[in-house]
Amino acid sequence: MGSLANNLTNMIASLPAIIVAITFHEVAHGYAAEAMGDDTAARARRLSLNPLKHIDPLGLLSMILFRFGWAKPVPINPNNFKDRRKGVLLVSLAGCGTNLILAFISLAVITVVQGFATPLLNQILYSFYIYNLIFGIFNLLPIPPLDGSHVLEQFLPPRARMVYNQYARYGMFLLILMLWTGMIGGIIWPAINIADRFYKFLLAPLTGWF
Repeated sequence: MGSLANNLTNMIASLPAIIVAITFHEVAHGYAAEAMGDDTAARARRLSLNPLKHIDPLGLLSMILFRFGWAKPVPINPNNFKDRRKGVLLVSLAGCGTNLILAFISLAVITVVQGFATPLLNQILYSFYIYNLIFGIFNLLPIPPLDGSHVLEQFLPPRARMVYNQYARYGMFLLILMLWTGMIGGIIWPAINIADRFYKFLLAPLTGWF
């Protein structure tokens, strides 16, 4: 019974965090695209914080059960960008950057309220922190179709970019293989630990105030 109760508590704590992380990530892509001249997401009514517009039910369930999932991608047309290269870079980094900012805000709130918050509230806030941190760093990996792959593509010479795009179709299989073998964890957790220490260093002055 104890294990079941703990699992249920973890699900309750993690669900809002996952939904918010996904929603803000996708909306950030849309607003960045609009800022660069592409209104495709706006016309598709995807510049909304309504989670139902961004959540893929199967992807959300997979995220809860297996810690790996997906959302409905915001439609983007790079041909509409005022500057294609800058547009792709900005759009690709916007989602990850938003998640990393949300992670920092979540940790700041945790630092302020941890002395008097209930255990469930602390767990919910920590879920907001860790999921946004994971989303932000994981999506920076240069493996198609993750955001980091689009960033890397912009810095490749034409011939290398052509080869890279030819193999992009196999990116999802590579991603699943790396997740299954634990390679992804070996890559992102050291980065997450570094980000965690950096955030806590920045927030150290708050510790003495509360």
